[in-house]
Amino acid sequence: IHALVTAPIDKSNLSKVDFQFAGHTEYFAQKGGKDSLMLMVHEGLRVALATGHVGVSQISTVLTKENIVKKAMLLKESLIKDFSISKPKIAILSLNPHAGDHGKFGNEEAEVIKPAIEFLQEKGMLAMGPFAADGFFASGNFKNYDGILAMYHDQALIPFKTLAAQHHL
Repeated sequence: IHALVTAPIDKSNLSKVDFQFAGHTEYFAQKGGKDSLMLMVHEGLRVALATGHVGVSQISTVLTKENIVKKAMLLKESLIKDFSISKPKIAILSLNPHAGDHGKFGNEEAEVIKPAIEFLQEKGMLAMGPFAADGFFASGNFKNYDGILAMYHDQALIPFKTLAAQHHL
């Protein structure tokens, strides 16, 4: 298979027919027996998710250093293989407002995200961050990276859909 096109699905209807997956990504990952990466692409904008279809109240419990490293590595592999970028530069977003503001808004940046970035850098990846998502997208800084790893669904999809709809990245 070289490509697969899916249509939007109504997740509430799927639960009525015993579809035990949060969405397409999780279904295909299980069927394929491989790790998956949700990646949205529009022209030069490529945004991936560290966590998939997870409720906001659960994000910090499923967000681990290992998860971030695994998703960043999958993003790097895709950027090399699918987009012919030999040494991709990847931005990693923070979880909390203002990148946690030195623990004022949470410790995930210091305890989980920064250690993951440091590990990736030690492995030779051009991974940078954590960047506060609002300023990162609003400033246009996203244009300086080949790929972006967001921590959760809406953190990625709201700016992605807004920017992609403008058609002038």
